[in-house]
Amino acid sequence: MILTGGLKSLLPHVLRRIIRCNRLSISNTSGMAEGYKQANVVILHKSLADDFEKFCHANAGPLPLLYRSKPGDWKCPSLSSDSDIRTDCLQYRMYEHGACTGSLKSLKEYSAQLKDMVTFYLGCSFSFEKTVQNAGIPVRNVEQKCNVSMYKTAVPCYSISPFHCNLVVTMRPIPESKLEAAVLATSALKEAHGAPIHMGDPGLLGIKDLSKPDYGDPVHLHPGDIPVFWACGVTGVEAVINCRAPLAFTHSPGCMFITDLKNDNVTVRSSREVPQVHCISQDPLHYSIVSAEAAQKIKSLETLIGIDPGDRGIIHLHRHDELLKACLSISHARSVLITTGFPTHFTYDPPEENDGPPGALAIAAILQALEKEAAIVTDQRAMSLNKEIIEEAVQLGILKRPVPLLSYQRESADSALMFLCENGNPERPRFDHLIAIERAGMAADGNYYNARKVNIKHLVDPIDELFLAAQTIPGVTTTGVGDGGNELGMGKVKDAVKKHIKNGDVIACDVEADFTLVAGVSNWGGYAIACALYILSTCEIHDRYLRKAVGFPQLSKKMAWLSALPSVTK
Repeated sequence: MILTGGLKSLLPHVLRRIIRCNRLSISNTSGMAEGYKQANVVILHKSLADDFEKFCHANAGPLPLLYRSKPGDWKCPSLSSDSDIRTDCLQYRMYEHGACTGSLKSLKEYSAQLKDMVTFYLGCSFSFEKTVQNAGIPVRNVEQKCNVSMYKTAVPCYSISPFHCNLVVTMRPIPESKLEAAVLATSALKEAHGAPIHMGDPGLLGIKDLSKPDYGDPVHLHPGDIPVFWACGVTGVEAVINCRAPLAFTHSPGCMFITDLKNDNVTVRSSREVPQVHCISQDPLHYSIVSAEAAQKIKSLETLIGIDPGDRGIIHLHRHDELLKACLSISHARSVLITTGFPTHFTYDPPEENDGPPGALAIAAILQALEKEAAIVTDQRAMSLNKEIIEEAVQLGILKRPVPLLSYQRESADSALMFLCENGNPERPRFDHLIAIERAGMAADGNYYNARKVNIKHLVDPIDELFLAAQTIPGVTTTGVGDGGNELGMGKVKDAVKKHIKNGDVIACDVEADFTLVAGVSNWGGYAIACALYILSTCEIHDRYLRKAVGFPQLSKKMAWLSALPSVTK
């Protein structure tokens, strides 16, 4: 038997010959023939081949198609010379009617059946391991001399009948300081699955226990490591199982076909192609990806809305990149709750100022265009006013449909939890993100103040409690938009409000949001959120990450998104 020591540097055709002779004492091909592409293998009856090819193109992240053979062709000339798919994988699996009925070292005894079968060679993440190492990033499964961990997820692939399944992913622990380098190293390697599809808590993919992979071996995380997930070609195995074909063969997970093709030396050229990584949640831990170009546009928006027309000193309240991080978080949300309403004109009926509702509608409009759920919660006394505003917005075409209008009252200690979650269960939140825009915020003494220190508590319902409760619900994040420091969510910058804003020691809101967006006028903040969400939706890097590299890009919906943006006419 040949030991593993020198396998890294052997040329692919030499390795294939050794594998063909069954002379290797290894269980997987990770780390072998460094710098060369490896491939997943799926072998199906020719009657299924066209549909499987369509399935691959529809799910190019997990199933990048390197080569499709003709029926009965055991070679793949564009990938390798002197190869035979019947013998050149370390191990194979046989499936009959969706059940694995055997693990094989060779397929030669099935040569008669293979004459009517087509072989698909699909890209593999083993191909990028050397590139990752060259970027100074440890590859833990190689260090630990084991197979990579592979997991079934709850993410459905795009179905092409008869092929349907959920996405399978590989997990590699990456030091937090190296996350962006790992994304950059792999993003251009499309034939090796490209950039990660998730970074952070495995539960967000439906993975319950990292120590129990569905395929491969457990890979141990070092202190400071973040679990990073790439789309995996074993997705094709799951599709074969669900297809229930009378007979099919695949490689055994981790036992890849090694090609003669070197990895592409791709140079990322433009800011549109350079990815950035940002943490958008600590509980659960969640990172997102955006292009440098899109990030810079959003940062420019943040600078633009930070102009202070009232010369109130809001420059001291600014936190860099809050607009970007808030909108990345909102982009990942399915359901968003918006609140607005600041009754600063307390002697008038209605007492609301006109800053806030237009910005709230701009956010709701883009959320509707992005096919997310949106609702507005406001004071009970202002329900009829907001109902009229929403109805008129629909008539004018600003909103596609009415936004559900809600009110909140404290009736018991768990009222906020009951409002935000089904039956008060924190594991079943109704909303993923809460946004307050120009909403009166509770001060440290429990009262609500306008900029002139007038207590308006009698006009304000305790919607702050929803933001406080959200801090206890994993997966629910919050954004506060304000222009003076007394708005809901500004508790994050309360020390700066007390120091730099007139009457700040009294009026400063004490309730924090995860993200605090300070604008010269709060409506500007709402408009900026709408525009930033559009920028993210048209960013190919972010779009791919959102859809987990399955299905097709959503850019065909660009005109619908564009028409939802705020404008001077609206």
